[in-house]
Amino acid sequence: MLAASSLSLCALAAHKPSLTEVVGYVFPRDEALQPGQVDGSRMTRINYAFANIKDGRMVTGYAKDAENFAALTALRKQNPSLKILVSVGGWLWSTSFSDVSLTPASRRVFIASAMEFLTRYDLDGLDIDWEYPGMPGAGHPFRPEDKQNFTALLKELRAHFDHETKRTHRRLYLTIAAGASKEYLGNTEMNKVQKYVDSVNLMTYDYVNPGSDPATGHNSPLYTNPSAPVQESSNDSVLAFQKAGVRASKLYLGLPFYGRVWSEVADRDHGLFQPGKPAQNSWASYQVVTQTMLDAGKPGSGFVRYWDAKASAPWLYNAEKHLFVTYDDSESITAKCNYALAHRLGGVMFWEYASDPSGTLLGAVDKALHGETRAEKAQ
Repeated sequence: MLAASSLSLCALAAHKPSLTEVVGYVFPRDEALQPGQVDGSRMTRINYAFANIKDGRMVTGYAKDAENFAALTALRKQNPSLKILVSVGGWLWSTSFSDVSLTPASRRVFIASAMEFLTRYDLDGLDIDWEYPGMPGAGHPFRPEDKQNFTALLKELRAHFDHETKRTHRRLYLTIAAGASKEYLGNTEMNKVQKYVDSVNLMTYDYVNPGSDPATGHNSPLYTNPSAPVQESSNDSVLAFQKAGVRASKLYLGLPFYGRVWSEVADRDHGLFQPGKPAQNSWASYQVVTQTMLDAGKPGSGFVRYWDAKASAPWLYNAEKHLFVTYDDSESITAKCNYALAHRLGGVMFWEYASDPSGTLLGAVDKALHGETRAEKAQ
């Protein structure tokens, strides 16, 4: 697999798609977005997270949503090709999806509210983030028939979107955030779903979690290291979704702008694939990783960066404090973008913008996909 992938990467100079999409999730919660806070020039789509569902209807999730929608749609002035979508659901707010999709009548109510929502806030489409059909997710209600009802919901949404596009001559996008697991594939009809969506945003991260996995590992490995306790990776997920019937052009590879932290990890193999426990703060944004763990101007932090060539993934280890950190950096992000190009994927998506306010990782995406950064082009 590695040899074949390396060969494919060598062919990039001869074939580099010009329309590789970059989708960024923006999740401000109750905060108002400030002028200049989001750079819309390096993304083709922004998915605003999250709208909620109440009484079967799509509603705003946070107090500042209307203000933030206005701020994001204004970014079209600097990038006319930028599309602003709203993502509904998410890990905590997928509670109502099973009920909403259950009957033709319940689907009609939800779809009508979604159409009204998009019109009211001048949005370009909808991202369905149902976590997860046929599974409890964060303890949500679920049913065996979610499998077929998920397809029905997307099919009917697409019909309404196509009708509206014919009326207004403005394309509406329909996308989904998809769990990158065999369980997700087993509870969905991806060969049918992919007909109705513009993209399947693969959540190729959270393969290991200090809260549920007893041993350390990579949050988002590009490839599967044969020695890893969890034998899953981004490459495995892409291949599994393609086998399930999803065209490569509709698959968007997920990039995490955050990492995970284990404590009480013994100093063997620099902490990689070793038993550990969740650190007190086991989730860390890329900003936190770079400012508090890497040796950027802070000698004595105790963290050393290592690289797993088999997985194309970095990690940090602090031998004194027995802390292990899995995260993504510019090198691993670049490798994933090159993978997306080599395998003719539709693009990449990342979660989420505020985790890297410096723009370092988005800059790595831009350079990998387009050959140079916006700053370099301006010089």
